[in-house]
Amino acid sequence: MTKKFKNKKKKEFDFVRKILQTLSMSGNKALNYKQVSAVLEINDTQGRNEIIKELKHLASKGKIEEIEPGKYQFVAEANYIEGIIDMTTRKTAYLVSEELEEDVFIPTNNLRKALDGDLVKAYIYNRRKGKKVEAEVVEIIERHKTHFVGTIEIHKNFAFVSTADPKMYTDIFIPKEKVGEAKSGDVVIAEIEDWPKKADSPFGRVTQVLGKQGEHNTEIHAILAEYGLPAEFPKEIEDFANNLDTSINEEEVAKRRDMREVLTFTIDPKDAKDFDDALSFQVLENGNYEIGIHIADVSHYVQEGTILDEEAYNRATSIYLVDRTIPMLPEVLSNFACSLRPNEDKFTFSAVFQLNKKAEIVDQWFGRTVTHSDQRMAYEEAQYIIETKDRVVPAEISITGEKQEISEEVAQAVLTLNDLANILRAKRMSYGAISFDKIEVKFKLDENNNPVGVYFKEGKEANHLIEEFMLLANRKVSEYIGKQKKTFIYRIHDEPDQDKLFALQNVISRFGHKLNLRDKAGISQSLNQLLKDVNGKKEQNLVDTLAIRTMSKASYSTNNIGHYGLAFDYYSHFTSPIRRYPDVMAHRLLQHYLDHGASVKVEDYEKKCGHCSSMENLASNAERDSIKYMQVKYMQKHQDQEFLGVISGVTEWGIYVEIVDNKCEGMVRVREIRDDYYVFDEKQYAMVGQATKNVLQLGDEVIVTVKNADLVKKQLDYNYIKKVN
Repeated sequence: MTKKFKNKKKKEFDFVRKILQTLSMSGNKALNYKQVSAVLEINDTQGRNEIIKELKHLASKGKIEEIEPGKYQFVAEANYIEGIIDMTTRKTAYLVSEELEEDVFIPTNNLRKALDGDLVKAYIYNRRKGKKVEAEVVEIIERHKTHFVGTIEIHKNFAFVSTADPKMYTDIFIPKEKVGEAKSGDVVIAEIEDWPKKADSPFGRVTQVLGKQGEHNTEIHAILAEYGLPAEFPKEIEDFANNLDTSINEEEVAKRRDMREVLTFTIDPKDAKDFDDALSFQVLENGNYEIGIHIADVSHYVQEGTILDEEAYNRATSIYLVDRTIPMLPEVLSNFACSLRPNEDKFTFSAVFQLNKKAEIVDQWFGRTVTHSDQRMAYEEAQYIIETKDRVVPAEISITGEKQEISEEVAQAVLTLNDLANILRAKRMSYGAISFDKIEVKFKLDENNNPVGVYFKEGKEANHLIEEFMLLANRKVSEYIGKQKKTFIYRIHDEPDQDKLFALQNVISRFGHKLNLRDKAGISQSLNQLLKDVNGKKEQNLVDTLAIRTMSKASYSTNNIGHYGLAFDYYSHFTSPIRRYPDVMAHRLLQHYLDHGASVKVEDYEKKCGHCSSMENLASNAERDSIKYMQVKYMQKHQDQEFLGVISGVTEWGIYVEIVDNKCEGMVRVREIRDDYYVFDEKQYAMVGQATKNVLQLGDEVIVTVKNADLVKKQLDYNYIKKVN
């Protein structure tokens, strides 16, 4: 086929597509050739005759229907599908829909002003076998978002707001009268109000000025605003919370199981401000142990139907940024009334278990309690007791900064609980649970929130001790309700993605590791062995990250499919109501069922599950962005330093390198690797030098320096120095 003929066919195809699009967007209104011509701006006789001819041809093919002589209407058919726009960074997109077997490509010129995340109606072309399937947006049903964070550039009579989001392919035009108080270079929130038919950019207005670009508070608030997350509480919410009765009154105490005389303590991070869980411990006359998992009774204070409850539901979760916490509940509750602080009586919701020495459950009880924490400990203090059996904690480990003596009673309880937790953990692992103890990157900040150092946080036995008893409460509460076949909120986790497992197998084989993909048990066992084998090795963080990516995403649902990663048939979130709204709902439902209430409506709670899962995802993205921002800020001060890094990703446009010492990941663009001309080899998942045949692949160690540290885009670019053999 000649180029001239190809161009002719393309013009014919575009012409037909425009006619179909015009009719489809007119809805139920039938159009004649004059109306179609007017929409397409065709005024000449030849063009109009072509439209008449094509309308008749399309009607004969059944693509459109002649409702009355000369008037045509679009025929809706299976080729029209609703879906979500998933933008790429190259101004193209994919249509994602449950009705499609796989995502369908949308070229740039077929987006029709749709933006990332929009719900659209699209026409699917070439659904015949062997043809390249493409989609075209014909209607934007609902915008995913209308508010965007970006930097404003002001001209004489107008302004533009450009975002750092690589998926936002256009800037926003701001008329001069809608700039507000913004000045050039400010980071602002702009709202899209209209997108005129012939305009390249949407029209909008500035709704909020966040501050000067590059300033710490501005960038942190920009991260929150990017995901539509709040930075503070409205005054009416603070006032409502401050006026709550938070006293421990005797009338309420009388309705509860009083456990204030039972030894109780908390174990949390050193810098924790809210303590939403505590453990109680006592040895029974029969030699068994009574262990209480006591959780802040948030639902006692946050009553359904109040503005406080509405605010907590809308937030759905606390957000943990590098330099601050954005709590789900106002401080009077999260840090005081609901926080199980030492030497204070508190209203709690408890799961109390009787365990024998084999960590087998002999008896269980759920209900509202009043408790009293005798001791607040940090993980480091509990770990010191576990490792040394010494209850005199040195000053450098102690919360107070001074040498501290832990009571004999508490120290012995910690040691016994740790023994039981080890048994529970071993049982869980034997059932197929997967142990992800991924290293957490933390920053040492100065008084101005500038990063002055990086350190890694790793879970030890004290962390596992608390984790196992929280898991026990979560599992047993959900099992108690689940076996009654009543509606509940589960934390579910599906099996791993097979394609991703094969991709992981491909990567780890280069390091001499192997997975057993034959069955569910083999996958779990070999994943655990892999994570154990890479511990402490150069490839650990890479393999940990890739292994986590093979996992399905955990979410909330009323439809219980179990939790694959934990190897539980029943699992919920019950133990952190200060920071998670699903836990608040779990408390309410448990009490409702303990009071012999009927099963609640599935539909109501499934909708709430979806909202909480979505908000959790947004909070997670914001937390990740804040870490990336701090990594970029940290690396800005080390631009002349050479770093040892590990190749953590390979694409056709370059390699990603993660610094071994601080886990800061950045990109080396392929054109910047100057010792050869490199080409991406998809099969090897590597860059191959054309002259030297040098291979740069996942896990290779390389030396890099910082080329560019862009705080606004939260992006690091590295210079490639050499490969370490």
